[in-house]
Amino acid sequence: MFTGLIREVGTIIRATDDGTGRRLQIAAPGLAGELERGDSVSVNGACLTVETLLPDGFEVYAGAETCARTTLGRLALKTPVNLEPALRAGEALGGHLVMGHVDGIGRLIATVAEDETVRMVFEAPTELLADLVPRGSVAVDGISLTITAVTSNTFEVAIIPFTWRNTNLCRLASGHEVNIETDILAKYVRRVLQGRTAAGSGITEEFLREHGYL
Repeated sequence: MFTGLIREVGTIIRATDDGTGRRLQIAAPGLAGELERGDSVSVNGACLTVETLLPDGFEVYAGAETCARTTLGRLALKTPVNLEPALRAGEALGGHLVMGHVDGIGRLIATVAEDETVRMVFEAPTELLADLVPRGSVAVDGISLTITAVTSNTFEVAIIPFTWRNTNLCRLASGHEVNIETDILAKYVRRVLQGRTAAGSGITEEFLREHGYL
């Protein structure tokens, strides 16, 4: 489990495809000394296992399912990637609960500077947008962000200066693909609503919205 607070922006220094998955070597001099073999680490939002420690980084393996569901299967050498080690018991939860299970891929369509913040608009699959609400949480390439607006095919976030400087967001251009994980709480609420509505309980999305739960 992760928080969506990025600890370091690493760099892919080697990528080897084996026909089913992909082995990645990542330079991360700031984080390397904290990791051990077998540790979980979020790489652009995808939870991977550290297989080998390098002098200034580590090596992970992204399986076929991960490569198909995320951008990791096609990232080029020297691509910057957001890194976060797994949350340890007793540590502060400063972002939101991020599982490291990417739900799908989105695409940046607009970046607009507004005073000290940067507004970014991402296109996303319809099934992911169903779990997004204004002022709710979303993880974009592993970064915990607050949603400011949602449309039928996009969502928008406002990036503060610290996040802009200390993640890969400042390096993204229009059309760039990103990994998206929606809020785990939103997924459970939707699942409960679907089940109870089917059972005729009378609890609907409209009911929860009317009573201030959404």
